[in-house]
Amino acid sequence: MRRIDAASKLHFGVLFYTLKTGFCQISSMHRERGYVMINYLDTRGLMQSTLPFSETIVWGLASGGGLFVPETLPHLSVDEIVHLATLPYAMQAARIYRLFGVDFEDDEIDALMNEAYGQNFAVPDIAPLVEVAPRMHLLELWHGPTAAFKDMALQCLPLFFSAALSRGGGGGTPGTPGTPGTPGTPDADDFLHLILVATSGDTGTAALEGFKNRQHVAIITYYPHDGVSDIQYRQMATAEGNNVGVVAVQGNFDDCQNAVKAVFNDEGLAATLNNRGVRLSSANSINWGRLLPQVVYYVSAYARLVAKGALQPGQTLDICVPTGNFGNILAAWYAKAIGVPVGRLYCASNDNHVLSDFITTGIYDISDRPFQLTPSPSMDILVSSNLERQLFELNGRNPSLIRQWMTDLRENRCFQVDDQTFAALNSDFRADWVNSSECLETVREVYEKYDYLLDPHTAVAFKAAERLRPSDDTVVLIASTAHWAKFGTDVYRALTGMAANSALPDEIANLSAAQLNTLIAEKLAPHQTAAIPARLANLDSKPIRFSEISANDTASVAQTVLGWLDRAGY
Repeated sequence: MRRIDAASKLHFGVLFYTLKTGFCQISSMHRERGYVMINYLDTRGLMQSTLPFSETIVWGLASGGGLFVPETLPHLSVDEIVHLATLPYAMQAARIYRLFGVDFEDDEIDALMNEAYGQNFAVPDIAPLVEVAPRMHLLELWHGPTAAFKDMALQCLPLFFSAALSRGGGGGTPGTPGTPGTPGTPDADDFLHLILVATSGDTGTAALEGFKNRQHVAIITYYPHDGVSDIQYRQMATAEGNNVGVVAVQGNFDDCQNAVKAVFNDEGLAATLNNRGVRLSSANSINWGRLLPQVVYYVSAYARLVAKGALQPGQTLDICVPTGNFGNILAAWYAKAIGVPVGRLYCASNDNHVLSDFITTGIYDISDRPFQLTPSPSMDILVSSNLERQLFELNGRNPSLIRQWMTDLRENRCFQVDDQTFAALNSDFRADWVNSSECLETVREVYEKYDYLLDPHTAVAFKAAERLRPSDDTVVLIASTAHWAKFGTDVYRALTGMAANSALPDEIANLSAAQLNTLIAEKLAPHQTAAIPARLANLDSKPIRFSEISANDTASVAQTVLGWLDRAGY
């Protein structure tokens, strides 16, 4: 294995950009600073006006249910991309944010990025690259405080979110159907911005960590009851902070996500919350502030691979991403769209392979598709929220088609894209799915062959990449999304040859998750080098703070919101 080290901290160069043809609003201040401010429109075409970045991230979800996308996409040359490797990761992120014309001053962007990507990460590289097999590079995205890739965005978004509120952004009535509201009203600071997060496991823990104890902000995380790993549950149930809440929702992740989404469209609840000085927002990957930090790490990865000689400047790089909600792989697509020489994007699915089927057929059909519990629970999703953004970008940015497809999905549980969109999809993507047995076999095989221990989600991507890359000479970047210790139970099954979902021996089942991880590290996988993060190892000593369980209907979830506000004194 070869680990790619952090870039040396050299002088700050001046980055000049070019913009692809397209309309965007330009302020004289931003023109003087050498870039163009980019506003955001919504995928369903129901907003009466566009919004700047700061208000987009506070709104989260557009009026009428659409998702925000940049009015125009900027562009980087290959030379500009390669130059990023000379900068520390935080300054790479700052450069990309300025490229996207975010409406913050340069020094504020730099300061926020230095805070987002600093001592809170375990390694100076922030997202190290490891060549596990010849020309197969893992992008380790799990060195943040909760040991999952969601930290890469959720150590960043809360800082920009709070900064946006401090300057009076985020007024109006986000999420109210048909009502654009009055963004930027002076009273925005008087409101509590309550963030609701539906999580399949990792987003919830990272969002709780990122938003804890921030002024003018509170957060409630909802997760599927019995649908997350023991470590993920304990990370949420023991979450610290005086402004956080955690609720289990009966059913699977789609039940949970649908109920939380419906709360945003509950006009009665919105009126009640407004009277109490509360406004809702989201930190799920539907929030553009979650996606932009993910674009950064794909741009950065390409630059660093070139710097180490793994790629020649301009050489194409294939990228494989384990995905359920489509946000992480969408960020890789945006990296390609702004100039990163990416070849194919490999969509790696588990037994819930609606996305791989869709990419293969152009038909998104969950009308008669059973929901499967797998060793990779963060991908156990059938309704992929970020696919809407991707389809908008591939269909010529036609909001009427998006409205039609999303209506078909809601009413019929199925939609089919037109031939032009399907052709565009197949131009960029390849897809495969890996069943639970193959997933666990891959964990064991990679450890035995390379002394590297994968988590089950990354194992899905590793196996898919092996099957999808056209030749052994193809350079592939694989998104490694979590530390293996977050899923110790299934890693144990993998290393001992047990079947997926099989019962553990009593002496193993009686161990806590932290104790099982220690057993794995010391006895079963002594040659792997990824130490168990202290925050995971110490979870047994933390008290359980949250145990509320809700039904998965809109009214019940709305009541948990009101109940939390009552207890918190709002």
